[in-house]
Order: sequence, then C-alpha cells, then structure tokens
Amino acid sequence: MTTEPVITAFTRFAGHYGGPSPTASYDELWRWSVDDSTGFWNAVSTFCGIAWDTSPDTVTDGAPMPGTRWFPGGRLNYVTQVFAQPRRGVAIVGHDETGAMRTISWPELERQVQSLAANLAELGVDAGDRVVGYLPDRPEAIVAFLAAASLGAVWAGCGADLAGEAALSRLAQLEPTCLVAASGYHHRGRWVDRTADVETVRRGLPSLRATVLVGDGHAADDATLAWDAAIASSVRRTPLAVPSGHPLWVLFSSGTTGPPKGIVHDHAGVVAEHLKTLRLLLDMKPGDQFFWYTTLNWMMWNLRLSGLLCGATVHCFDGAPTPRALWEVAERGRITHLGVSPGYLSAGREAGIHPASEYDLGALRLLGCTGSVLTETVHEWAVEELGPSVMVASTSGGTDVVSGFAGGVPTVAGRPGEITARWLGVDLQAWSADGTPLTDEVGELVVTQPMPSMPVGFWNDPDGDRYRSAYFEEFPGVWRHGDWVTVTDRGSVVIHGRSDATLNRHGIRMGSADICQAIEDLPEVTEALVVGVEEPDGGYWMPVFVTLADGHHLDDALAARIQAAVRDKVSARHVPDEVVEAPGIPHTLTGKKLEVPVKNVLRGMTAPAQVTAIDRPDLMAFYQQVGDDRRSVTVR
Repeated sequence: MTTEPVITAFTRFAGHYGGPSPTASYDELWRWSVDDSTGFWNAVSTFCGIAWDTSPDTVTDGAPMPGTRWFPGGRLNYVTQVFAQPRRGVAIVGHDETGAMRTISWPELERQVQSLAANLAELGVDAGDRVVGYLPDRPEAIVAFLAAASLGAVWAGCGADLAGEAALSRLAQLEPTCLVAASGYHHRGRWVDRTADVETVRRGLPSLRATVLVGDGHAADDATLAWDAAIASSVRRTPLAVPSGHPLWVLFSSGTTGPPKGIVHDHAGVVAEHLKTLRLLLDMKPGDQFFWYTTLNWMMWNLRLSGLLCGATVHCFDGAPTPRALWEVAERGRITHLGVSPGYLSAGREAGIHPASEYDLGALRLLGCTGSVLTETVHEWAVEELGPSVMVASTSGGTDVVSGFAGGVPTVAGRPGEITARWLGVDLQAWSADGTPLTDEVGELVVTQPMPSMPVGFWNDPDGDRYRSAYFEEFPGVWRHGDWVTVTDRGSVVIHGRSDATLNRHGIRMGSADICQAIEDLPEVTEALVVGVEEPDGGYWMPVFVTLADGHHLDDALAARIQAAVRDKVSARHVPDEVVEAPGIPHTLTGKKLEVPVKNVLRGMTAPAQVTAIDRPDLMAFYQQVGDDRRSVTVR
C-alpha cells in the first residue's frame, strides 16, 4: 500500500493558514511560503507539532535581515521535541567498519541523556555554558549533544579525524566548561589512536572543569569521568525550557581567511527549519531509517541527528567511506533515507559498482546527495542504478544555515544535472552584480528573505560586524551565500561551484588557513597557497602551491612530507592532490593571499590581466600555464 507524501497532506493543511488550494502545485505552495512567511511558518509549527513550553507571540519580530528574531516570546527545548514525537523501532544505530551494529532504544536513549545531563549539572554545567565534543561519528556523540542541550548548554563538536591542534583552534574560542572526547576512531581497517590529541585539546582549554572520556587509553584523574559511569544512573531530569533565541550549538566555518568562525544557531529556528526540511521535503516519517555519511565537522551531522525530531532511527558510521562501505550500511540497516556526496557516487561508478543489484536496497526511498555539484552524468547513473522507486535528491545549502536552500521534492520530477526546486520558505534567487534577478543565467546565490535557521550571530562578535560582512556586505539586507547559481524558468536550480575560496573536498568544507599553516610550519616552506578547483567532468582538483626557502627544491620526499603535514596536523580528508613549486604566491596590496583569483585563473575563467590590485602581477602567467596544462591532461 502506497502512502501519500507528507507534503501532500501539508498542502491540504496549509489552507487553514491562508495557503493555496489543496490541489496546488509545488510551485504555488513555494510561492505562498515566501510571500506569506507568517502564515507558512505558523502552518509548519502546527502541522509538525512543535512542542512549545510557552507559545511565541508571533513568527518574527518584523526586523529585516540580519537582525530578524524568530518566534519571540516562545520557550522550548530541542530535546523536549525529540522525545515528544511519535516513534517506532530504535532511536540510534551505530555501525563500524567491522560490520558491527549497536542499537539504542528510545527509552534507553532518554535514560542515557538524562543520566549524562545530571552528571554534567553535578560537574557545574549550567545554561549558557559550552559543552564540546571531540568524537567520531558514534552514538555517544548524539547522546552528549542531547544531554548538553537539555541543560540549555551550548554544544559544539569536532570530528576525531581532525588533528588535536585543528580541533583546538575551533573549540578554544568557546571557553568550554566540559569536553567529551574519544580515544580514537576506525579508518580503512585500522584503529587511529587519538589519546595524545585529546590531551592536546585538554591542555589547550584552561576553562574546562571536567572531561568525559569515551574508550580506553586515557589517563584518569579527578577531572575525568568515564563514559560508562556518566550514563549509569536512572535519574530523571526534565529538559530546561529556554527562550526561542537561546543558543543551541556553534558550528564552525571553514576558516578561509583565518581562524574558523563560530556560527551560532538557536533552538526554535533549528527545530522549525529541520522539521520542515526532513518531514515535508525529505518525506521522513516515524520508523524511517536515516543515514547520511558525515563527521561532526559537517552540518549534515546536525541535520541527520534531527531525524530524531521526526521519530526516525538515526544511523551513525565510524569508518572510512570506501566505495562499498556505505551501500553495506544501507543494506544492513534497511536504510530508507541515504545521504552521500557526489564524489562518493562518482567513485562507485568508476569502480563498476551496481548498488541495487549487488545489495538489498529494497527499503530505500531517497538518495540524498550534497557537498558539491552533482553532475548530469553521475546523476543519471544513480537514477539508472536505483530505479524509479528511489528519489535521487541533489541538494544545496550550508553550514551557515545548517539546512538546505534547494533540493529534491517528492511531488516534483527532477532532471539530472539540476536541483529539483527551491525549498519551501527559501526565497532563493540568482542575482547579477548590480542586484538584478536573473533567470536562466548564472548569478550569485542570494536569499532575499530571512530563514529561521539563519545564524543568531557569530561567536565573539558582539556588534555583529563579522556576521554582516560575511553575508550582507555585497547586497545590504540580502543574504549572499558565495555560490554561482542558475535558477531556471521551471524553478529548478543549477549550482556551478563556490564563488569564494572555501575548499570543498569529499563534501566536507575546509578553509585554507589550517592547511597552509601546517605546511608553512615546515622549515623548507616559506609560503603556501591551496585552492579547490571544480572541473567540468565533476572532478575536484586540490593543488597546493609552495615557495621554498633558499637552497631547497621540491622533490618526491619533500612533497610527501608536505602531504603528511596536512594529514597529521589537519585532516586526512584534505591532503592536497598535488604539490607544485611556485615562483611566488600572489597577494592583495594589503597582504592577503589571492585564493579566489588564482582559482579562477586555473579554471580558465579569468585572464591574468583581469587580476588587479596585486603585489606581483607577473605571477599570474605562471598559474595560467598550470591551469592550461591541467585542462589539456583532463580533456577527454
């Protein structure tokens, strides 16, 4: 028996709030959602059953971006919403590379969350304090977040794949009260020991009152608490109802031009946005099985855990995304909603994998794909392999809004190479440099009306200056995201890649600052510049250019040391594809590295003569030649 998509029921329900007719098209529903924001978000709140402790006075305070405040007067807690939902089956399943599965039932999840929350409170954690995690993608990370949030504490997480110094550069900004950390993680059949890195993080956080340790190998002292002991009690503790705008978590930007920025989201905005996204647009229902491959460094970890808001089972994976690994998890977990990156699909295609014939994917209804551009070729391959019963949903969004701007819709047929539609409540447009809306032309991705999950601000940015300059400087009062985009006359969206310098490797975004610092710490290297280049065939080339100290020249041994420095100090997922010795690194006249112009010259999008306000114009001919040589090799 086929059940109707949730969005169909919502379309009928929306009529009570001024929505279009019950038989309206998706485009009509979208148009209403951006024209009547108050009616739409009131409908979402009621239809999705937001568990308010105190109902809000209104949907917004009426202030324009970036000062809009959502659901003023309301009180709630993300964790209350999790356990208020109808649910079936188990809450969390943890997978690892060995094929082992650990399950946590809903009652057991609630017990563990309340026990850990009670212990954190005993350790002095209070509302507004920061609890941070340095963890692999395991169930403990979700329990730790929920326990912190239930107290009104602010959560921030870093994946265990980050080196200790890289994690510390993020977490230290928050002056956290408590650290939850694991001894290591699985990667390509081996155990990666992180005990030394955990100690690096602990020593670099003088604000810590306590550390909760997951796994063996840690030195015990009076300031540590073992995980098993932390979740052992059966104490009952009701989540604290907090104001709508109370910080829920801090996500970190990629750190393109310096230390990663802490992006703050609140309880009400996240609950509303994630319920809209998962229930209405990804068609998630109680009992569904939700797995998106991610780490704690990526906003998809946060969106995936919100499957709990829908009563779905959330699946984690501690391991490397080898070409077969995620399909194995999908089969083993009877996954209904699977999320991967375009690079993962491309690797499977090139490896000759046939997912639907090699694995039992009979439960699968949706294949989500985000992190970079999904090319038409790979999109067609996925559709052909999985068949008509699976919706292949290419999506685009960002850490900044911890959600999506555009993606698949169950009631709209998508076209390979395009993102099906702008999502409800998102007034996404393509603009020219002078702010003219464009159709069927490439422009800057902008959002012209506020969204509930837009940041309440950046951490340590009391005047909001950095927040405004990040998104609102180019077009005052309008969100500029940093992507090149086309909005077609059918309402579909095509993403052409980043218009800024963010690196986007394997769907995980990373700034250049961490990588360059690790390389520049080597005595042979005087300066480094790393860029990520989207290629026409859907590939992603990430070279690093280095200038060397006198008496040194690039050979295989030095190139290997440079790559090892990135692997060991920053992230194994962001090791450069190629090390290139350069005659110099170009800068602006104020000393900033010219990452975006170099990237565009390498892609052949910008001629060297077009790069102005540069300290050494002569260098651009070198980068043009490197780009020309690369394209001559990759042309098929």
